[in-house]
Amino acid sequence: MTETRTAPARLFAGLLDDAAIFPPGNAALPEAVRAHQDRRSTPLAPLLGPFICSLPRWAELSGALTGGSPLPLALTLPGGADDLPAAIAHTRAEPRVRLLALEVPASAERLADLAAIVDRQVPSAVHTYVELPRSDVTAAGVATLAGAGLRLKVRTGGLVASAFPDERQLAGVLVAAVRGGVAFKLTAGLHDPVRHRDPATGFEHHGYLNVLLATARALNGEGADGVAAALADADGTRVAAAVAGIDDTLAERVRHHFVSFGTCSITEPVDGLLRHGLLPEDPR
Repeated sequence: MTETRTAPARLFAGLLDDAAIFPPGNAALPEAVRAHQDRRSTPLAPLLGPFICSLPRWAELSGALTGGSPLPLALTLPGGADDLPAAIAHTRAEPRVRLLALEVPASAERLADLAAIVDRQVPSAVHTYVELPRSDVTAAGVATLAGAGLRLKVRTGGLVASAFPDERQLAGVLVAAVRGGVAFKLTAGLHDPVRHRDPATGFEHHGYLNVLLATARALNGEGADGVAAALADADGTRVAAAVAGIDDTLAERVRHHFVSFGTCSITEPVDGLLRHGLLPEDPR
């Protein structure tokens, strides 16, 4: 029997950004848009973040849109800052989407230039996430992000082992972001709630409950060792109990920093929350 642990609802609100069309899910875009819009009218809606699409697929996305409420959208820009004018023009001209976020790759050397472009071109209501190489997530890089009102995007998985940071690497990123006052999102490899090794690939995956717990520890003043220990813990019962022990005030602070993660499956993370008894009822 699953033990029910009451966790603050704020911990999971809007946590799941819908990356259904990205690997390894690779859902067909029209079906993915329809599924996302359908979920918006179900009990799953409070858990959902925006639908994620890349700018090169804009025409396909536009063709898949229907009437009704505008689609909450996060747009990834593979071309970096050069893609910003087209992204803003397309979304302003399309009333069937509501642009919530832009995701832009950049290097630390280009951060100041990117910040100036974002300040000129991006509406203040739209959050800009900057995907930096892990080696560029330093105190100086985070300070530049914070000073420009930019957010951080961190890649936590992919199709090769090198795409997965180990617990020490990810702990360094989380501590830098928390101490620097920067909000962040994660992407890839986080379908399961708890740290585990995928038996098919051998890749070591982080768990999103571990990340919530690690962020809480960083906010409570723990250094990289304590944060890394939270990320490395593969005991699901222990991790879930620790997450359930986060109070409402700390939950708000955790989610102020850890905004969301991209997942090509919505059902798998929700299944994980239910498996660990962290939701008061089944929203599926």
